[in-house]
Amino acid sequence: MGGPEHVQRRMNEFERKDDLDIRGLHIWQDKREFCFGVDAVLLSSFCEVRKGDRVLDLCSGNGIVPILLAGKTEAGSITGLEINPVQTALARRSFSENGLRHVRMVDGDVKDAKQIFAGLEFDVICVNPPYIKDGRMQNPSRGKAIARHEILCTLSDVLHSAASLLRYGGRFYMVHRPDRLTDILDEMRAFKLEPKRLRTVHTKRGGEAKLVLVEGALGGGTFLHIMPPLIIYNDDGTYTEELESQYGRDTK
Repeated sequence: MGGPEHVQRRMNEFERKDDLDIRGLHIWQDKREFCFGVDAVLLSSFCEVRKGDRVLDLCSGNGIVPILLAGKTEAGSITGLEINPVQTALARRSFSENGLRHVRMVDGDVKDAKQIFAGLEFDVICVNPPYIKDGRMQNPSRGKAIARHEILCTLSDVLHSAASLLRYGGRFYMVHRPDRLTDILDEMRAFKLEPKRLRTVHTKRGGEAKLVLVEGALGGGTFLHIMPPLIIYNDDGTYTEELESQYGRDTK
């Protein structure tokens, strides 16, 4: 008979619990949905989060960035906003099992963020948004499609919400693809998120940039610092020392 317990067992066939190798933290993921990659890890390390900061992670997915920030920083509170209810349920499960009482997940559309968080201001807002401008669904999984393509939100939507919810002087952090860099810098300035730091990410030395990390400050002055490139792999295929440190793995 196919009662509730049978359904739960079938659902769990797609779920997995991944150890994050930092302070004993773990995350639940569903392979039918978008699972995190190195970009989320890099974003969490690129963010400058100070003790007591109020942090908002837009397009939060299964909560990977909030969990990593909880493990790496002394933020006062960390909030994720995500539109996919499957992912938010996984995030809440992970937060609860990890005992992260200062971390929460909110269901909602990034375009409605100003209304969802009315009256609130954040010290830090970060986002790993959909990268691909062509909004046509390219993946049979809707969850994966909306995470990768600008189907439900655009770059402008993300930046508008961030600018609306940051305190003046607050810091904005984003990971994206370098082919969108002109759009990113142009639109950040349009929303008064003045670009302050930029770093390209390369799979190997001498290779083309695969990702770009950008920091902005709401109402900041006009000065952009270009950081040295970040290299993911050594020539032998192992992670570089810096990349290992980005993961924040515990020292055994």
